[in-house]
Order: sequence, then structure tokens, then C-alpha cells
Amino acid sequence: MSTTSSDMWADIRDHIEMHHADDVRDMSVSHGELTITVRRAAILNIIGFLRDDPICKFNQMIDLCGVDYPERARRFDVVYHLLSMAHNTRIRVKCSTDEETPVMSIVSLFPNADWYEREAFDMYGIIFDQHPDLRRILTDYGFEGHPLRKDFPLTGFVEVRYDEERKEVIYEPVVLQQEYRSFDFLSPWEGAKYILPGDEKSEAAE
Repeated sequence: MSTTSSDMWADIRDHIEMHHADDVRDMSVSHGELTITVRRAAILNIIGFLRDDPICKFNQMIDLCGVDYPERARRFDVVYHLLSMAHNTRIRVKCSTDEETPVMSIVSLFPNADWYEREAFDMYGIIFDQHPDLRRILTDYGFEGHPLRKDFPLTGFVEVRYDEERKEVIYEPVVLQQEYRSFDFLSPWEGAKYILPGDEKSEAAE
């Protein structure tokens, strides 16, 4: 394989296209990393190929996360970051889905994807087919909604408190104790009638 980064990515791109041309939607190199967008139905085959192929050797999964684009019909991207120790480089794999269509779990290929997929399910509501234990991991039992969706309210839907009389945790609708404040974002010194030492130069520049 070529030694320069551009030649290496060209070789890997050609290699992936040769084996999975029908499954790859787009490939681009940015900031020294290759990003490939693939068909959702092919994600397991693509990840397995990148892991096991002797040319690719992306045999470590570093991260898996969701991204929300609510204006799209398929509003979610599932993004996988893989590392090749042999090439000392990373690759990014993306596929898109909606709120109801599951993405195949890759836990069978990378066991550490277990909690990452649970997090994406918890935060975005992305469903992973054949996941061994798909349930919330960061929010509490009975939590409503998915906090990282763009349309999720900043206040949430419910608030939690411990009731001393009932001796249990209870959920109640959110009640704001005061209205939202409108900030003018001025610095503490703007509008002051005196000049601090060192500020003279800013007035001279004007």
C-alpha cells in the first residue's frame, strides 16, 4: 500500500468500491479521515468487511453515535468510528434511518457496541435490530422522550423528586418557578462611566 495519506485513502476507497459498490452511497476525505455513507441494510456487511479485510484492518470500534436532522424524512444518522492500528488511521461510516426503521446491531462484530447502541436508543430513539439488551442506559426507568432529539424541550416533559410522605420517587409535569429571562449579553463593564486601566487603547482605536 502507498505510504502517503492521500495514496492510502485512494487505495482503500478503490478497494471498498470494488467489493461494495452497490452498498456505498458516498465517500469523501476530510481532515485526514475517510467518511463513507452506506445503505442501512448493508451496515453489518460493511462493518464486517472493514474489520476483517486484510487491506482495511479497521479492527477497533472507537465510537458509535446518533445525529438528528429533524427536517429529513430519515432524520437520524448512525455514525461509526473505526480505528486501524495497522494503518494508524480512522474511518467514519454513516447510515440513515427514521424513528421506526431499525438498524442492524453490530454487537456480534464489536461487543463494545452494546452500550453505545443503548445510548443512541436512549438519547435519540434509534432502534437496533438483534441487540441483546436494548433498553435505556442514561435516563431513568419511565423517562419520556429522547433528550438529544432537536425537538425535545430543554425543560423536559417531567421532573423528578423524592416525596418524604410517600417515601418514593415521583414524576410530575415540569413547573417553571419563574419565566425565562431575556439577557442582553452586555459585558459587566459596558455602559460604565469610568475607564479601567488598559481600556484607553480601545477608545483611541475608535
